Amino acid sequence: MTVARVNIIGGGLAGCEAAWQILRRGHPVRLFEMKPHQFSPAHKLKHLAELVCSNSLKSNDPTSAPGLLKAELRCLDSLILASADETSVPAGSALAVDRELFARSVESALEAQDGLIIERREIRDIPLDDLTIIATGPLTSDALARSLSDLLGQSCLYFYDAIAPIVEADSVDMASAYWASRYDKGTPDYLNCPLSEDEYRHFRHELISGNKVAARPFEEARYFEGCLPIEVLADRGENTLAFGPMKPVGLVDPHTGKLPYAVVQMRKENHSGTLLNLVGFQTKLTWPEQKRIFRMIPALRKAVFAR
Repeated sequence: MTVARVNIIGGGLAGCEAAWQILRRGHPVRLFEMKPHQFSPAHKLKHLAELVCSNSLKSNDPTSAPGLLKAELRCLDSLILASADETSVPAGSALAVDRELFARSVESALEAQDGLIIERREIRDIPLDDLTIIATGPLTSDALARSLSDLLGQSCLYFYDAIAPIVEADSVDMASAYWASRYDKGTPDYLNCPLSEDEYRHFRHELISGNKVAARPFEEARYFEGCLPIEVLADRGENTLAFGPMKPVGLVDPHTGKLPYAVVQMRKENHSGTLLNLVGFQTKLTWPEQKRIFRMIPALRKAVFAR
């Protein structure tokens, strides 16, 4: 009996997981990925399974909904979870990864499987005569997006990009920062940068008034509430940040013995710990404004930005 081959368009997390599960069940797979010949406006790496947003896959605690889902995926032999576990970096109860090592791990595991063909080219039209999974997500190329819209008879894709900055760890002023976890629970995986009330007020004002990157043609300012740009949060209220990504609860400053008014948290971006990601600080500020405004944080006065 001939085993049907399955086409998968898109080599992101969903496409790679689908390919892995189908291959493990004995079906050949042809996986289409347009990188490295063509990149979307948000992709940078040539590898499959590139994380373009955060290096955190949310909570790893099995008592939380995201953590329970991960536990279930591990039971189902998930490639994405296995690679994430293999390339994880310390992040408290969150599952965070070294982006490049993670992408390499997923790609290597897939390439070692029998029955897989990877074609590095753009698919511009939906093939209607084969078993096909479309896993291109919101970063679908323009041509395929038009083909998908024509098939569905409506506009169907949306993407709004805001990326958190990354700083070089050795440029942080450790006299104004401290490693800690909230309430000393777990390992101290987050580097905390405290602010006084005056520093917080000034910082918030500059976030709101700073120059922003103009939206690109494929973007529309309809925000995902779970991942708002930091300046949008700041504009929603005087203390929105202090009760959100900058809440100091459970993070007493060992330098002063007091609870700061606000705290900026950073976690490791890579295995070596040479890069740090500003947690919850995705932004549309221009690059010069990011440097100017984020250097108002006392521990980041001399910060060197890698991204």
